[in-house]
Amino acid sequence: MTEYRAHFDAEIEFVNGGGLRAEGFRLDLPAADLDEAAIGELLVRHLGLALVGRVALSNLAIVEEPHRGSRGMAEAGTAGVAASAAPGTVAARGELVDLSHAIRAGLVTYPGIPAPTVTPHLTREASREHYAPGTEFAIDLITMAGNTGTYLDSPYHRYADGGDLASLSLETLVGLPAEVFHLEDASGRGIPAEVFFDRELAGTAVLLHTGWSRHFGTPEYAHGAPFLTEAGARHLVDAGVALVGIDSLNIDDAESGGTRPAHSILLAGGVHVVEHLTALDRLPARGARFTAVPPRVERFGTFPVRAFAELPAR
Repeated sequence: MTEYRAHFDAEIEFVNGGGLRAEGFRLDLPAADLDEAAIGELLVRHLGLALVGRVALSNLAIVEEPHRGSRGMAEAGTAGVAASAAPGTVAARGELVDLSHAIRAGLVTYPGIPAPTVTPHLTREASREHYAPGTEFAIDLITMAGNTGTYLDSPYHRYADGGDLASLSLETLVGLPAEVFHLEDASGRGIPAEVFFDRELAGTAVLLHTGWSRHFGTPEYAHGAPFLTEAGARHLVDAGVALVGIDSLNIDDAESGGTRPAHSILLAGGVHVVEHLTALDRLPARGARFTAVPPRVERFGTFPVRAFAELPAR
């Protein structure tokens, strides 16, 4: 079988600063018809680089040449495969990390979205006349927008014919392998596709740790927030991720004048979106499992979740 290699010069920049240059680099290729973007992704995988912001190739030539064993060409995907406990045993549970903001009356999650109100339907005092002595209950009403606290977007949020909250499969919401990208020291607001080149992401929850949750509940939260770029969203859909979460104001650039490419691409591709996460700094880059389940509400697109991660058992 004919084998091919790429010869090129390369410049690589990282989202948190710095870069690499290569001259006369040679890289094994799985086929001869790869474009520059695909070869750039293979280069990132071969070098095992993380937090890449840009890859630029020049003087590119593809030649027939025997392979030398480049990494990253055909890595076996193991995402979503969990070890099974022996019959009759109880698997050890790792630490649970709460990744949700608490909801309270008056909480402002997103500018312009009404804050929740909590009012009593039945007070403890009023309930006493309905129950035996010493028995009392409180039943309260909460009025809030679906976009309150930490919440999940289903396709119906963006598309009238998209799946609503009641249609979502638990397999896509519970115990997902978490691929966490720690980007709190990134030099720019937009998260590019190149950041994701070093990992196999099919079936995973991609969690974007920007550190912006430190501003949650303050005026600063609404301005200058990090976001996922359109190219980044397309890459994640093509990679087959199950869910994308971010600890920021919006998965899109909320200061772009109303365009929402990340929402549009991800939700059209059946990828759930979770916004306003917190405490992602407590998660490892890989190895945790992520859960975020909304209630089964029909004809509704967005609702708060109790998002959490289970760390690997020690």
